[in-house]
Amino acid sequence: MSTSDPAKLITKADKLTKLSLTRWSADWRTATQLYEQSAIGFRVAKDYEKAKSAFEKASQGQEMLSSPWDAAKHMESAAALAKELSNWTEVADFYRKASELYIVCGRPQPASDALAKAARALEDAVPDEAIQLYTEACSILEEDEKEHMAFDLYRAATCVYIKLEKYTDAATFLLRWGLAADKCKATNSQCKAYLSAIIVYLYAHDFKQAEKCYNDCAQIDVFLGNDHGRCASKLLSAYSEGDIEEIKRVAQSSTISNLDHVDVTQIIRLARKLPTGEVSAQKTDAAEEEEEPLDEDDLT
Repeated sequence: MSTSDPAKLITKADKLTKLSLTRWSADWRTATQLYEQSAIGFRVAKDYEKAKSAFEKASQGQEMLSSPWDAAKHMESAAALAKELSNWTEVADFYRKASELYIVCGRPQPASDALAKAARALEDAVPDEAIQLYTEACSILEEDEKEHMAFDLYRAATCVYIKLEKYTDAATFLLRWGLAADKCKATNSQCKAYLSAIIVYLYAHDFKQAEKCYNDCAQIDVFLGNDHGRCASKLLSAYSEGDIEEIKRVAQSSTISNLDHVDVTQIIRLARKLPTGEVSAQKTDAAEEEEEPLDEDDLT
């Protein structure tokens, strides 16, 4: 075998990290260089399993050399190869490890990016884990007060929730997006997120929660006086009155069509399907709440 043979390189590197009667200290610097060369050689040869293992060892070597940035980069390379091998558990684990190493470097943006890469890779195969990764990625940016850099992550997580038909969770994440938009003065995104949350609740037949959501959001002046706030008000009024045609008309309005600007096109599709439940029941409930008399003799 030639000295450039990746298998020979990794064997030599392994020996340099093990103590013996003739070697009293590990030579991590030389070993790490050999692991890196081996990883590249295996990757070029498309032996992804061995390349992945070599990048893991190269990452460990860089950690031993107190170079967390390079260790994180190698761990991301290992994660990318795990993706090629459809090893979804390792994809999540390796990108999380890379994220932790970036945090050690004091670099929250690449730490968040690493988790987002994992989430995107897992969306189809393990969607629940993808959502968790997106959530963790958002949290890193929120803690660093860089919410404006997390908008794509809020959007992506919402999309996965809707695909899984977890509508309450989707609405909750939209409200989280709205709060983040408020913190960075992104008024348009904030109002779109609130209207989208109300639409999702209505699609899930949860009129009471949609109404509560509107009442909470209406405490914010910028939403109440915005086209999105007025659109939400018209939509809820139409539900309260049991007016199916008005619901459909509002759902076709330009305000809802323009939600496409935030790329959550599922929201528009959900709106176009409204009403999905029994609207007359909402009218009946509203009427009963208004007309229920007070019985002064009933003290229970």
